[in-house]
Amino acid sequence: MIVNLGEIAIVRNGAGIKQEFFTSEGIPLARVTNFTDTSINLLGCVRVCRLHAKKWQSYFLKNGDILVATVGSWPPNWSSVVGKTVRVPLTANNAIQNQNTCCVIAKPIRANQDYIYYLLRTKDFIQYAANSASGSANQARLSVAKLEQFTFDLPPIETQEKIGQILSALDDRITLLRETNATLEAIAQALFKSWFVDFDPVHAKAQGRQPEGMDEQTAALFPDRFVESELGMVPLGWEVVELVEISEILNGYAFKSEDYIEDENGVFVLRTTNFSDDGYAKRLGKDVFLPMSFTDTYSKYLCEPFDFHLVMVGASVGKTSTLLPNMLPALRNQNMWCFRPKNGFPSRFFIHETVKLKTVEALRSTSGSAREFLRKGDFEKGSVKLPTNDILAVFENTTLAIKQTIAINESQAQILANLRDTLLPRLISGQLRLPDVEEIVG
Repeated sequence: MIVNLGEIAIVRNGAGIKQEFFTSEGIPLARVTNFTDTSINLLGCVRVCRLHAKKWQSYFLKNGDILVATVGSWPPNWSSVVGKTVRVPLTANNAIQNQNTCCVIAKPIRANQDYIYYLLRTKDFIQYAANSASGSANQARLSVAKLEQFTFDLPPIETQEKIGQILSALDDRITLLRETNATLEAIAQALFKSWFVDFDPVHAKAQGRQPEGMDEQTAALFPDRFVESELGMVPLGWEVVELVEISEILNGYAFKSEDYIEDENGVFVLRTTNFSDDGYAKRLGKDVFLPMSFTDTYSKYLCEPFDFHLVMVGASVGKTSTLLPNMLPALRNQNMWCFRPKNGFPSRFFIHETVKLKTVEALRSTSGSAREFLRKGDFEKGSVKLPTNDILAVFENTTLAIKQTIAINESQAQILANLRDTLLPRLISGQLRLPDVEEIVG
């Protein structure tokens, strides 16, 4: 049955709240800038004072609502595309919907909410949104009326429900894998902080206690007292060195767009747009590739497993990202540095976490104004409290096991995402029989 979106769903524009009502505390405001690939991340979001927010209660979001970006650009990248569609997570329940979004809620009996969500994730809808938006390519706007006019072939409700269940099951598995990775990453960072920032094992031994969660062999590597240094008190036997003594800082290269190819069998080009909010590089729908011959010509820019990168200029200056093995082979683009341990230094992950701390310090070093770029000198002369090689080796082995598990999980998540993206248009268009797909997905 041919219908338009307005017939089978409620389409609601967002709230136009003035900046004078923004506050550091209050009700979260869900904006297009908070969109992730499939969801919303309200960490560090703008908030609206609670008293004023009461005026906008009809715009409060609920878990499972669909949000469509009605303002954005076209193309140039998926993160800012008009028509981008995400689903509201439980963590964004009762956030206020911003005016540059439309909330879509399926009408009961006629349409299934999951099905409508995946329908609005198809290339057909994205293309429709781009063609229907008004304004310039850099600031396109999609009206509610145009969104409601999106026309498609709606299958029976039972078919919609099955398609929604299949695709949601894949997304649920992806979400679980990435939530597991977030937990693992938090464990790795907590270990670094405990050992090398708070010095918990040294404090415990100084007080005559056994360090918590640590075997006797590892505990024996830590001293039981501190000594004075140019950086203040440091554990006995540790050194103070400059970061450049233990880490190389490698540039990227400004590859020419005319050399890019569409063939995904070429070598992937890592760009700052691939840096995700979870601290790892991710593939996008608009990735670029170069001929494999470039791996010889530009070998000095080849990435290695678990390379750690930092954006040193631009809107996302200070953002960091680790490259997992499933992203290789890859060449490093401009606007980033790669921090890689010098020959003989036993812990790349110690360098990763240290650079994160140095980045925070560098970004805070300006007097009130936003930092638009970082200098190599911010890192080359950065002093580091360096533990013994034995401690570093234990930390590296422990963290490597965590990172390898993260890599396996992310690889599985990417496989599932590819399967979902392959099935999505074929299920929506009716090209695939549901029994066959249910058998594949399990």
